[in-house]
Amino acid sequence: MADLSIDFAGIKSPNPFWLASGPLTNSGAQVSRAFELGWGGAVWKTLGEPVVNVYSRYGGMDYRGAKITGLNNIELITDRPLEENLKEIREVKKRFPGHAVIASLMVETREQWREIIKQVEDAGCDGIELNFGCPHGMCERGMGSAVGQEPKVLSEITGWTKEFAAIPVLVKLTPNIGNIVEPGIAAVRGKADGISLINTIKSIVGVDLDRFTPYPYVGGRSTNGGYCGPAVKPIALHMVGSLAREKEITIPISGIGGVSDWRDAAEFILMGASSVQVCTAAMHYGFRIIEEMLEGLSDYMDSKGFRTIADFVGKGARNFVEWGDLNLNYRIAAEISKDLCIGCQLCYVACNDGGHQCIHLDGPGGRVPRVEQEDCIGCNLCSLVCPVPGCITMKEIDTGKPYMNWKEFQKSLARA
Repeated sequence: MADLSIDFAGIKSPNPFWLASGPLTNSGAQVSRAFELGWGGAVWKTLGEPVVNVYSRYGGMDYRGAKITGLNNIELITDRPLEENLKEIREVKKRFPGHAVIASLMVETREQWREIIKQVEDAGCDGIELNFGCPHGMCERGMGSAVGQEPKVLSEITGWTKEFAAIPVLVKLTPNIGNIVEPGIAAVRGKADGISLINTIKSIVGVDLDRFTPYPYVGGRSTNGGYCGPAVKPIALHMVGSLAREKEITIPISGIGGVSDWRDAAEFILMGASSVQVCTAAMHYGFRIIEEMLEGLSDYMDSKGFRTIADFVGKGARNFVEWGDLNLNYRIAAEISKDLCIGCQLCYVACNDGGHQCIHLDGPGGRVPRVEQEDCIGCNLCSLVCPVPGCITMKEIDTGKPYMNWKEFQKSLARA
């Protein structure tokens, strides 16, 4: 049986599934209920100077009947008194000493960092997460992503917290930046114990066509918010992988962004994450999704012969390279099953209008698609639009040629 327990930068957890800082970790009752159902850890909703939040806080992006493929939120950090949060943290840790409780923090001055770190340590937290990612509201006050976008400032503040903290310090990065590696390295240089990413992406998910106001509507106006949910997973995987393959990133990574089931979690771990944080999916479907996540990940690990999470952390990141390192002599071509094809012609239309015109229509009435393999460049478009599972497969073609990357190709041209 797979062992799902982890030790993330000294923070022990019965499994790698943590609730991310947000509305679902806003109270001790919520975190306790989550732990009872099987979640391994929770990052408490960001603590700091309590704020006043607006009414109407979320906007959803739906796609083809799928509800909340993306969620935009304009909620800020906790609006509950710090003393209440600290009291509930103590109670949760007393009830669940083996589970990970990490306090997300966001304050301004050096002295404020010193004081709040002491308070959460006294409350029994296992670690702290520096919220350098919030893309709305708090960044306008010089916090959140305003720090995450300035590597020197990020490194300096991280250094402060490491002076004061006796427990592990994680730095939560913002995706609202050109190169995620720069703040990642800054966190390492600030002596952080771990990195978490991604925080939400600055966004507007839509505009009310009758009231002429972006969503969510707040008394005639709105603002940009933080985008999260399944739609941001590809961006998150890229950023996690970019850090995992960087030699200067020598600390563990907690992956966040669109984790909805065990498959998503496995992908994040393969790309370099040692733990995964979940928010939108648990808000959408409830805490019980952890049951499928635990069972699915355990079964996957057993099927691959992985005994621990550490056995496959970063295995996918090793194969994540720059475009110029890809094999230019590798070739695939589409193959269409005549037995499975339903004659919808979506592949033909896609290839003819948006691809490379290598699919032709044969048979009675010209309804049966056929691939001219000599012209097929293996772009995958036909297989992606096909509605029948397994009908279109991409077959590898043996070219008999050795591996050749872009630099070698350029050299061969020079020699010719």
